[in-house]
Amino acid sequence: MSRSQIGKQVKSGLHPRNKHRFGYDFDALQKVLPELAGFVTDIRGRQSVDFSDPQAVRCLNQALLKYHYGIAFWELPEGYLCPPVPGRADYVHHLADLLAETAGLETPPKGRQLRGLDIGAGANGIYPLLASREYGWKMLGSDIDPLSVQAATLVAQSNPGVKALIEYRLQPSAGNIFKGLVTGNDVFDFTMCNPPFHASAEEAQAGTRRKVANLSRQKSSVTGKRPSAAEAAPLNFGGQHNELWCKGGEAEFIGRMIRESKDFAGQCLWFTSLVSKQDNLPRLKQQLKKAGAAQVRVVEMAQGQKISRFIAWTFLNKDQQQAWTKDWS
Repeated sequence: MSRSQIGKQVKSGLHPRNKHRFGYDFDALQKVLPELAGFVTDIRGRQSVDFSDPQAVRCLNQALLKYHYGIAFWELPEGYLCPPVPGRADYVHHLADLLAETAGLETPPKGRQLRGLDIGAGANGIYPLLASREYGWKMLGSDIDPLSVQAATLVAQSNPGVKALIEYRLQPSAGNIFKGLVTGNDVFDFTMCNPPFHASAEEAQAGTRRKVANLSRQKSSVTGKRPSAAEAAPLNFGGQHNELWCKGGEAEFIGRMIRESKDFAGQCLWFTSLVSKQDNLPRLKQQLKKAGAAQVRVVEMAQGQKISRFIAWTFLNKDQQQAWTKDWS
């Protein structure tokens, strides 16, 4: 443990297998990516970066992926979503626990015999990267944006450790999720998704402004300095419209996913999606009941005071689940 981690406590709520439970080891991160040094500051004896600076966040992500996951090349097109790695890793680890529980295993199943589908993988391709590096699973990522597919494919093909495990496909219809993407020969052990949160462009812009304002206030309280106009501008987190919003927001998006999943019930063990708004859960559960789901799970995840969750459903009964997973161990 380096001086940048001395005295740090476990981050509340992060999964026990999450590599980021003890915070960021900036000494180690700067060794694998020297460029990060230009963004690291020492505030009251604690090393950090300015999280309202998009370049700092992107560089930190590059260092995290290189140090912890062996991803040496990770680049995004300008203006595309730059995800926080710890929270994304938590989804992968909790999903691994669900798979282990389904198969009656004490430890999560590993290896390329398992295959997952990431709906809306984005240009960052973070879930396929984490899933393949942590568990050796094969991953298919999908997106409606050709540039996202192109960028994510370049990352996968540029990293030998995941090159044979990750592929991407373009979803040709923005109105579909599984239809037109999943072929008759495709079989998936799970799907995952971080759906567009907002219901409109205006709502997404307002959310970004609130997020930047909160970060700016946090920075001011720590440094005693007001952020500049450039720092306060709503450019810090990136994201194309299809990454941030869709008509009806996440509730409508997941609702479409539920309706379409029924047509692919025999080709996937667990369908899952993040649900940001807890108030959407009753409506989604009712839709799953109407669709005939055999089992529905809500898995909560915590990151400090922030609580997130994903909903999981399957159309297979217990006997079918056991038959599905018999070769995992």
